[in-house]
Amino acid sequence: MKRYRAYKKTPLLWLKEIPEGWELRRNKNFFQESKEVVSEHFSDYTLLSLTLNGIIPRDMDSGKGKFPKDFDTYKVVKKGDMAFCFFDIDETPRTVGLSSFDGMLTGAYTICHVHDINARFVYYYYLALDNVKALRPLYSGLRKTIKSNIFLGTKLPVPPRDEQEQIVRFLDWKVTKIQRMIRIKQSEINDLAAMKKSYVDDVVVHGLRDGVPMKDSGVSWLGEIPAHWKIEKLRQILHPVSERNHPELPLLSVVREQGVILRDVTDKEANHNYIPDDLSNYKVVRKGQFAMNKMKAWQGSYGISPYDGIVSPAYFIFRIDFDNLEYFHFAIRSRVYANFFAQASDGIRVGQWDLQMAKMKEIPFFVPPADEQEIIVQYIKRELPKYEAAICKLEEEITSLEELETRLISDVVTGKLDVRNIKIPAHAKEA
Repeated sequence: MKRYRAYKKTPLLWLKEIPEGWELRRNKNFFQESKEVVSEHFSDYTLLSLTLNGIIPRDMDSGKGKFPKDFDTYKVVKKGDMAFCFFDIDETPRTVGLSSFDGMLTGAYTICHVHDINARFVYYYYLALDNVKALRPLYSGLRKTIKSNIFLGTKLPVPPRDEQEQIVRFLDWKVTKIQRMIRIKQSEINDLAAMKKSYVDDVVVHGLRDGVPMKDSGVSWLGEIPAHWKIEKLRQILHPVSERNHPELPLLSVVREQGVILRDVTDKEANHNYIPDDLSNYKVVRKGQFAMNKMKAWQGSYGISPYDGIVSPAYFIFRIDFDNLEYFHFAIRSRVYANFFAQASDGIRVGQWDLQMAKMKEIPFFVPPADEQEIIVQYIKRELPKYEAAICKLEEEITSLEELETRLISDVVTGKLDVRNIKIPAHAKEA
Protein backbone atom coordinates (compact mmCIF):
# COMPACT_ATOMS: atom_id res chain seq x y z
CA MET A 1 0.00 0.00 0.00
CA LYS A 2 1.14 3.53 -0.70
CA ARG A 3 0.34 7.08 0.30
CA TYR A 4 -1.87 9.51 -1.64
CA ARG A 5 -0.10 11.76 -4.13
CA ALA A 6 -0.99 15.03 -2.43
CA TYR A 7 -2.13 16.19 1.01
CA LYS A 8 -3.47 19.36 2.58
CA LYS A 9 -3.17 20.64 6.13
CA THR A 10 -6.02 20.53 8.65
CA PRO A 11 -6.73 22.63 11.77
CA LEU A 12 -7.42 19.44 13.76
CA LEU A 13 -5.00 19.00 16.64
CA TRP A 14 -5.00 15.21 16.25
CA LEU A 15 -4.64 15.12 12.46
CA LYS A 16 -2.10 17.29 10.65
CA GLU A 17 -3.07 16.48 7.06
CA ILE A 18 -5.58 14.64 4.88
CA PRO A 19 -5.60 13.66 1.19
CA GLU A 20 -6.20 16.57 -1.13
CA GLY A 21 -9.48 15.14 -2.41
CA TRP A 22 -11.02 14.80 1.06
CA GLU A 23 -13.23 17.39 2.78
CA LEU A 24 -13.47 18.58 6.36
CA ARG A 25 -17.08 18.75 7.52
CA ARG A 26 -18.71 19.17 10.90
CA ASN A 27 -20.18 16.22 12.78
CA LYS A 28 -23.57 17.95 12.90
CA ASN A 29 -23.88 17.35 9.14
CA PHE A 30 -23.93 13.59 9.76
CA PHE A 31 -25.12 13.04 13.33
CA GLN A 32 -28.59 13.67 14.74
CA GLU A 33 -28.64 13.26 18.50
CA SER A 34 -31.49 11.12 19.80
CA LYS A 35 -32.79 11.60 23.34
CA GLU A 36 -35.68 9.14 23.13
CA VAL A 37 -35.98 7.13 26.36
CA VAL A 38 -37.67 3.79 26.89
CA SER A 39 -39.71 5.09 29.91
CA GLU A 40 -42.14 2.51 31.28
CA HIS A 41 -41.77 0.33 28.18
CA PHE A 42 -38.24 -0.77 29.08
CA SER A 43 -39.29 -4.44 29.22
CA ASP A 44 -39.85 -4.28 25.44
CA TYR A 45 -36.18 -3.47 24.78
CA THR A 46 -33.02 -5.55 24.78
CA LEU A 47 -30.42 -4.26 27.24
CA LEU A 48 -27.21 -3.41 25.38
CA SER A 49 -23.70 -2.75 26.62
CA LEU A 50 -20.84 -0.73 25.10
CA THR A 51 -17.72 -2.91 25.36
CA LEU A 52 -14.28 -3.30 23.82
CA ASN A 53 -15.96 -5.76 21.45
CA GLY A 54 -18.55 -3.21 20.37
CA ILE A 55 -22.20 -2.84 21.35
CA ILE A 56 -23.51 -6.21 22.44
CA PRO A 57 -26.64 -7.57 24.14
CA ARG A 58 -26.14 -7.92 27.89
CA ASP A 59 -27.12 -11.11 29.70
CA MET A 60 -29.17 -10.00 32.70
CA ASP A 61 -29.43 -13.58 33.99
CA SER A 62 -25.69 -14.26 34.21
CA GLY A 63 -25.43 -12.77 37.69
CA LYS A 64 -22.53 -10.58 36.56
CA GLY A 65 -22.54 -6.84 37.13
CA LYS A 66 -25.03 -4.54 38.78
CA PHE A 67 -28.31 -3.28 37.38
CA PRO A 68 -30.51 -0.29 38.30
CA LYS A 69 -33.88 -0.75 39.95
CA ASP A 70 -35.55 0.31 36.71
CA PHE A 71 -34.50 1.34 33.22
CA ASP A 72 -36.97 4.17 32.61
CA THR A 73 -34.24 6.69 31.74
CA TYR A 74 -32.34 4.38 29.40
CA LYS A 75 -32.15 5.59 25.81
CA VAL A 76 -33.56 3.87 22.75
CA VAL A 77 -30.89 2.57 20.35
CA LYS A 78 -31.68 1.49 16.82
CA LYS A 79 -29.60 -0.63 14.49
CA GLY A 80 -27.11 1.68 12.75
CA ASP A 81 -27.03 4.23 15.58
CA MET A 82 -23.74 5.29 17.11
CA ALA A 83 -23.26 5.56 20.86
CA PHE A 84 -20.68 7.78 22.55
CA CYS A 85 -19.55 7.94 26.16
CA PHE A 86 -18.50 11.58 26.53
CA PHE A 87 -17.33 11.52 30.16
CA ASP A 88 -14.39 9.93 32.02
CA ILE A 89 -13.05 9.25 28.55
CA ASP A 90 -9.45 8.48 29.45
CA GLU A 91 -10.53 5.98 32.10
CA THR A 92 -13.23 4.28 29.99
CA PRO A 93 -11.90 1.40 27.86
CA ARG A 94 -14.29 2.05 24.95
CA THR A 95 -16.24 5.26 24.36
CA VAL A 96 -17.66 4.71 20.86
CA GLY A 97 -19.79 2.01 19.29
CA LEU A 98 -21.92 1.31 16.22
CA SER A 99 -24.98 -0.74 17.08
CA SER A 100 -26.00 -3.81 15.11
CA PHE A 101 -29.02 -4.21 17.38
CA ASP A 102 -32.22 -2.50 18.42
CA GLY A 103 -32.31 -2.04 22.17
CA MET A 104 -31.49 0.38 24.99
CA LEU A 105 -28.34 1.85 26.55
CA THR A 106 -27.75 3.82 29.72
CA GLY A 107 -29.09 7.37 29.53
CA ALA A 108 -25.60 8.71 30.33
CA TYR A 109 -24.51 7.92 26.75
CA THR A 110 -25.02 10.14 23.71
CA ILE A 111 -26.97 8.33 20.98
CA CYS A 112 -26.78 9.56 17.39
CA HIS A 113 -28.58 8.61 14.19
CA VAL A 114 -26.08 8.63 11.29
CA HIS A 115 -27.00 9.98 7.84
CA ASP A 116 -25.36 11.12 4.61
CA ILE A 117 -22.13 9.25 5.34
CA ASN A 118 -21.09 5.60 5.54
CA ALA A 119 -21.75 4.79 9.18
CA ARG A 120 -18.98 2.19 9.34
CA PHE A 121 -16.47 4.68 7.94
CA VAL A 122 -17.23 7.25 10.62
CA TYR A 123 -17.25 4.49 13.25
CA TYR A 124 -13.79 3.34 12.19
CA TYR A 125 -12.60 6.95 12.31
CA TYR A 126 -13.80 7.55 15.86
CA LEU A 127 -12.63 4.10 16.90
CA ALA A 128 -9.13 5.07 15.71
CA LEU A 129 -9.30 8.27 17.78
CA ASP A 130 -10.65 6.42 20.80
CA ASN A 131 -7.81 3.88 20.66
CA VAL A 132 -5.34 6.67 21.49
CA LYS A 133 -7.79 9.00 23.30
CA ALA A 134 -7.03 11.66 20.69
CA LEU A 135 -10.01 13.87 21.57
CA ARG A 136 -8.33 15.23 24.72
CA PRO A 137 -8.35 18.81 23.31
CA LEU A 138 -12.17 18.71 23.53
CA TYR A 139 -12.33 17.70 27.21
CA SER A 140 -13.65 20.02 29.89
CA GLY A 141 -14.13 19.70 33.64
CA LEU A 142 -12.71 17.27 36.17
CA ARG A 143 -14.52 14.33 34.58
CA LYS A 144 -12.97 14.96 31.17
CA THR A 145 -16.32 15.52 29.49
CA ILE A 146 -17.01 16.42 25.86
CA LYS A 147 -20.17 18.50 25.54
CA SER A 148 -22.53 17.45 22.75
CA ASN A 149 -22.49 20.87 21.07
CA ILE A 150 -18.68 20.86 21.03
CA PHE A 151 -18.62 17.40 19.49
CA LEU A 152 -21.26 18.22 16.87
CA GLY A 153 -19.32 21.35 15.91
CA THR A 154 -16.05 19.43 15.49
CA LYS A 155 -14.88 18.61 11.98
CA LEU A 156 -13.97 15.20 10.60
CA PRO A 157 -12.27 14.17 7.34
CA VAL A 158 -14.74 13.00 4.69
CA PRO A 159 -13.58 11.16 1.55
CA PRO A 160 -15.84 10.90 -1.51
CA ARG A 161 -18.66 8.43 -0.93
CA ASP A 162 -17.26 5.70 -3.20
CA GLU A 163 -13.96 5.98 -1.36
CA GLN A 164 -15.71 5.65 1.99
CA GLU A 165 -17.26 2.41 0.73
CA GLN A 166 -13.87 1.08 -0.41
CA ILE A 167 -12.23 1.99 2.89
CA VAL A 168 -14.96 0.17 4.80
CA ARG A 169 -14.74 -2.92 2.57
CA PHE A 170 -10.96 -2.98 2.98
CA LEU A 171 -11.02 -2.56 6.75
CA ASP A 172 -13.85 -5.07 7.21
CA TRP A 173 -11.76 -7.57 5.23
CA LYS A 174 -8.49 -6.93 7.05
CA VAL A 175 -9.96 -6.54 10.52
CA THR A 176 -11.92 -9.78 10.09
CA LYS A 177 -8.72 -11.62 9.15
CA ILE A 178 -6.81 -10.19 12.11
CA GLN A 179 -9.61 -10.93 14.57
CA ARG A 180 -9.88 -14.48 13.23
CA MET A 181 -6.16 -14.97 13.89
CA ILE A 182 -6.61 -13.54 17.39
CA ARG A 183 -9.49 -15.93 18.09
CA ILE A 184 -7.39 -18.90 16.96
CA LYS A 185 -4.51 -17.90 19.23
CA GLN A 186 -6.90 -17.24 22.12
CA SER A 187 -8.36 -20.72 21.60
CA GLU A 188 -4.83 -22.14 21.78
CA ILE A 189 -4.27 -20.24 25.02
CA ASN A 190 -7.50 -21.65 26.45
CA ASP A 191 -6.44 -25.18 25.47
CA LEU A 192 -3.02 -24.75 27.07
CA ALA A 193 -4.59 -23.30 30.23
CA ALA A 194 -6.97 -26.27 30.41
CA MET A 195 -4.05 -28.71 29.93
CA LYS A 196 -2.11 -26.89 32.66
CA LYS A 197 -5.03 -27.20 35.08
CA SER A 198 -5.69 -30.84 34.17
CA TYR A 199 -2.04 -31.60 34.77
CA VAL A 200 -2.17 -30.18 38.29
CA ASP A 201 -5.57 -31.80 38.93
CA ASP A 202 -4.11 -35.21 38.15
CA VAL A 203 -0.93 -35.06 40.24
CA VAL A 204 -2.64 -33.70 43.40
CA VAL A 205 -5.15 -36.57 43.28
CA HIS A 206 -3.15 -39.48 41.87
CA GLY A 207 0.45 -38.50 42.59
CA LEU A 208 3.48 -39.28 40.43
CA ARG A 209 4.26 -42.86 41.38
CA ASP A 210 3.04 -45.53 38.97
CA GLY A 211 1.79 -48.90 40.13
CA VAL A 212 1.05 -47.99 43.75
CA PRO A 213 -1.99 -49.58 45.42
CA MET A 214 -5.11 -47.41 45.17
CA LYS A 215 -8.18 -46.91 47.34
CA ASP A 216 -11.60 -45.37 46.94
CA SER A 217 -11.50 -41.60 47.58
CA GLY A 218 -15.04 -41.71 48.91
CA VAL A 219 -16.07 -39.22 46.22
CA SER A 220 -18.04 -40.78 43.36
CA TRP A 221 -16.91 -38.35 40.67
CA LEU A 222 -13.25 -38.40 41.74
CA GLY A 223 -12.41 -42.11 41.73
CA GLU A 224 -9.40 -43.60 43.45
CA ILE A 225 -6.39 -42.08 45.22
CA PRO A 226 -3.12 -43.71 46.34
CA ALA A 227 -3.83 -46.07 49.23
CA HIS A 228 -1.06 -44.64 51.40
CA TRP A 229 -2.42 -41.05 51.25
CA LYS A 230 -4.40 -39.72 54.21
CA ILE A 231 -7.77 -38.02 53.93
CA GLU A 232 -8.39 -35.04 56.21
CA LYS A 233 -11.33 -32.66 56.44
CA LEU A 234 -10.70 -29.02 55.62
CA ARG A 235 -11.86 -28.14 59.15
CA GLN A 236 -8.65 -29.81 60.37
CA ILE A 237 -6.54 -27.53 58.15
CA LEU A 238 -8.38 -24.22 57.77
CA HIS A 239 -9.26 -22.26 60.94
CA PRO A 240 -11.37 -19.07 60.58
CA VAL A 241 -9.91 -15.77 61.77
CA SER A 242 -11.45 -12.30 61.75
CA GLU A 243 -8.99 -9.49 62.44
CA ARG A 244 -10.18 -5.95 61.58
CA ASN A 245 -9.48 -2.27 62.18
CA HIS A 246 -6.31 -1.94 60.11
CA PRO A 247 -7.39 0.45 57.30
CA GLU A 248 -3.77 1.50 56.81
CA LEU A 249 -2.91 -1.87 55.22
CA PRO A 250 -2.97 -2.23 51.42
CA LEU A 251 -6.23 -3.25 49.77
CA LEU A 252 -6.13 -6.74 48.26
CA SER A 253 -8.24 -8.58 45.70
CA VAL A 254 -8.99 -12.28 45.47
CA VAL A 255 -9.27 -13.32 41.83
CA ARG A 256 -9.75 -16.57 39.98
CA GLU A 257 -6.60 -16.71 37.87
CA GLN A 258 -4.07 -15.36 40.37
CA GLY A 259 -5.43 -15.87 43.85
CA VAL A 260 -4.63 -12.99 46.25
CA ILE A 261 -3.17 -9.88 44.58
CA LEU A 262 -2.59 -6.23 45.42
CA ARG A 263 -5.57 -4.18 44.26
CA ASP A 264 -4.91 -1.24 41.94
CA VAL A 265 -7.16 1.39 43.51
CA THR A 266 -6.50 3.75 40.56
CA ASP A 267 -7.89 1.33 37.95
CA LYS A 268 -11.50 2.40 37.46
CA GLU A 269 -12.43 -0.61 35.33
CA ALA A 270 -11.11 -3.04 37.94
CA ASN A 271 -12.75 -1.10 40.78
CA HIS A 272 -16.34 -1.36 39.57
CA ASN A 273 -17.22 -2.56 43.08
CA TYR A 274 -17.71 0.24 45.59
CA ILE A 275 -14.79 1.01 47.91
CA PRO A 276 -15.99 2.78 51.09
CA ASP A 277 -14.13 5.70 52.61
CA ASP A 278 -13.96 3.88 55.96
CA LEU A 279 -12.07 0.58 55.63
CA SER A 280 -11.87 -0.18 59.36
CA ASN A 281 -14.39 -3.03 59.01
CA TYR A 282 -12.39 -4.73 56.26
CA LYS A 283 -10.82 -8.05 57.25
CA VAL A 284 -7.06 -8.37 57.69
CA VAL A 285 -5.23 -11.05 55.71
CA ARG A 286 -1.76 -11.91 56.95
CA LYS A 287 0.96 -13.28 54.70
CA GLY A 288 0.54 -17.07 54.59
CA GLN A 289 -3.17 -16.99 55.46
CA PHE A 290 -5.91 -18.28 53.17
CA ALA A 291 -8.43 -15.77 51.74
CA MET A 292 -11.59 -16.71 49.90
CA ASN A 293 -14.33 -14.84 48.07
CA LYS A 294 -17.17 -17.00 49.29
CA MET A 295 -19.49 -15.89 46.47
CA LYS A 296 -16.98 -16.96 43.83
CA ALA A 297 -15.22 -19.88 45.48
CA TRP A 298 -16.81 -22.17 42.90
CA GLN A 299 -14.83 -20.25 40.25
CA GLY A 300 -11.53 -20.58 42.09
CA SER A 301 -11.40 -17.11 43.65
CA TYR A 302 -9.26 -17.98 46.67
CA GLY A 303 -5.63 -18.52 47.61
CA ILE A 304 -2.78 -18.12 50.09
CA SER A 305 -1.89 -14.48 50.51
CA PRO A 306 1.70 -13.39 49.79
CA TYR A 307 0.94 -10.05 51.49
CA ASP A 308 -0.37 -8.45 54.64
CA GLY A 309 -3.47 -6.52 53.59
CA ILE A 310 -7.23 -6.10 53.87
CA VAL A 311 -10.16 -7.53 51.93
CA SER A 312 -13.93 -7.22 51.86
CA PRO A 313 -15.60 -8.05 55.20
CA ALA A 314 -17.72 -10.57 53.29
CA TYR A 315 -14.69 -12.80 52.57
CA PHE A 316 -13.56 -15.85 54.56
CA ILE A 317 -10.07 -15.68 56.09
CA PHE A 318 -8.34 -18.77 57.51
CA ARG A 319 -5.17 -19.67 59.37
CA ILE A 320 -3.62 -22.71 57.65
CA ASP A 321 -2.54 -25.72 59.71
CA PHE A 322 -0.48 -27.48 57.05
CA ASP A 323 3.31 -27.74 56.91
CA ASN A 324 3.91 -27.59 53.16
CA LEU A 325 2.07 -24.44 52.09
CA GLU A 326 3.29 -24.75 48.50
CA TYR A 327 1.68 -28.16 48.18
CA PHE A 328 -1.50 -26.93 49.82
CA HIS A 329 -1.55 -23.95 47.42
CA PHE A 330 -1.22 -26.09 44.29
CA ALA A 331 -3.75 -28.65 45.49
CA ILE A 332 -6.43 -26.32 46.82
CA ARG A 333 -6.29 -24.13 43.67
CA SER A 334 -6.84 -27.12 41.39
CA ARG A 335 -10.22 -27.63 39.76
CA VAL A 336 -10.76 -30.61 42.04
CA TYR A 337 -11.35 -28.33 45.01
CA ALA A 338 -13.15 -25.66 43.00
CA ASN A 339 -15.67 -28.42 42.22
CA PHE A 340 -15.94 -29.27 45.92
CA PHE A 341 -16.57 -25.61 46.74
CA ALA A 342 -19.25 -25.43 44.04
CA GLN A 343 -21.05 -28.36 45.64
CA ALA A 344 -20.81 -26.65 49.04
CA SER A 345 -22.36 -23.43 47.72
CA ASP A 346 -26.02 -22.49 47.65
CA GLY A 347 -27.77 -20.07 45.30
CA ILE A 348 -30.40 -19.60 42.65
CA ARG A 349 -28.33 -17.93 39.92
CA VAL A 350 -24.82 -18.71 38.76
CA GLY A 351 -22.57 -15.91 39.96
CA GLN A 352 -24.51 -15.53 43.19
CA TRP A 353 -23.61 -18.82 44.85
CA ASP A 354 -22.79 -18.50 48.53
CA LEU A 355 -20.28 -20.93 50.02
CA GLN A 356 -21.59 -22.39 53.27
CA MET A 357 -18.92 -22.61 55.99
CA ALA A 358 -20.42 -25.74 57.58
CA LYS A 359 -20.38 -27.62 54.27
CA MET A 360 -16.92 -26.37 53.41
CA LYS A 361 -15.46 -27.74 56.63
CA GLU A 362 -16.49 -31.28 55.62
CA ILE A 363 -14.70 -31.20 52.23
CA PRO A 364 -11.99 -33.89 52.13
CA PHE A 365 -8.35 -32.96 51.52
CA PHE A 366 -6.05 -35.67 50.18
CA VAL A 367 -2.65 -35.65 51.89
CA PRO A 368 0.41 -37.47 50.53
CA PRO A 369 3.37 -38.16 52.86
CA ALA A 370 5.61 -35.12 53.40
CA ASP A 371 8.41 -36.35 51.10
CA GLU A 372 5.92 -37.05 48.32
CA GLN A 373 4.37 -33.61 48.74
CA GLU A 374 7.77 -32.05 48.12
CA ILE A 375 8.40 -34.24 45.06
CA ILE A 376 5.02 -33.18 43.63
CA VAL A 377 5.71 -29.49 44.35
CA GLN A 378 9.09 -29.57 42.64
CA TYR A 379 7.67 -31.46 39.67
CA ILE A 380 4.82 -28.96 39.24
CA LYS A 381 7.21 -26.01 39.55
CA ARG A 382 9.41 -27.55 36.87
CA GLU A 383 6.62 -28.43 34.43
CA LEU A 384 4.19 -25.49 34.75
CA PRO A 385 6.62 -22.91 33.28
CA LYS A 386 6.52 -24.83 29.99
CA TYR A 387 2.81 -24.17 29.68
CA GLU A 388 3.20 -20.61 30.96
CA ALA A 389 5.96 -19.83 28.44
CA ALA A 390 3.81 -21.10 25.56
CA ILE A 391 0.83 -19.05 26.80
CA CYS A 392 3.03 -15.95 27.19
CA LYS A 393 4.31 -16.28 23.61
CA LEU A 394 0.75 -16.52 22.28
CA GLU A 395 -0.30 -13.51 24.36
CA GLU A 396 2.57 -11.50 22.88
CA GLU A 397 1.47 -12.52 19.38
CA ILE A 398 -2.08 -11.41 20.16
CA THR A 399 -0.78 -8.05 21.41
CA SER A 400 1.15 -7.60 18.15
CA LEU A 401 -1.97 -8.41 16.11
CA GLU A 402 -4.05 -5.95 18.15
CA GLU A 403 -1.43 -3.26 17.59
CA LEU A 404 -1.44 -4.04 13.86
CA GLU A 405 -5.23 -3.72 13.76
CA THR A 406 -5.16 -0.41 15.62
CA ARG A 407 -2.44 1.04 13.38
CA LEU A 408 -4.10 -0.18 10.18
CA ILE A 409 -7.49 1.33 11.06
CA SER A 410 -5.88 4.65 11.95
CA ASP A 411 -3.69 4.83 8.84
CA VAL A 412 -6.55 4.04 6.46
CA VAL A 413 -9.33 6.23 7.91
CA THR A 414 -7.01 9.24 8.20
CA GLY A 415 -5.67 8.89 4.66
CA LYS A 416 -2.11 7.90 5.48
CA LEU A 417 -2.59 4.87 3.25
CA ASP A 418 -4.39 4.78 -0.11
CA VAL A 419 -6.54 1.66 -0.49
CA ARG A 420 -8.60 2.81 -3.48
CA ASN A 421 -7.01 0.33 -5.90
CA ILE A 422 -6.73 -2.62 -3.53
CA LYS A 423 -8.63 -5.62 -4.86
CA ILE A 424 -10.74 -7.21 -2.15
CA PRO A 425 -11.58 -10.93 -2.53
CA ALA A 426 -15.17 -11.59 -3.42
CA HIS A 427 -15.45 -14.05 -0.54
CA ALA A 428 -14.26 -11.51 2.04
CA LYS A 429 -16.88 -11.14 4.75
CA GLU A 430 -17.64 -8.05 6.76
CA ALA A 431 -16.59 -7.96 10.39
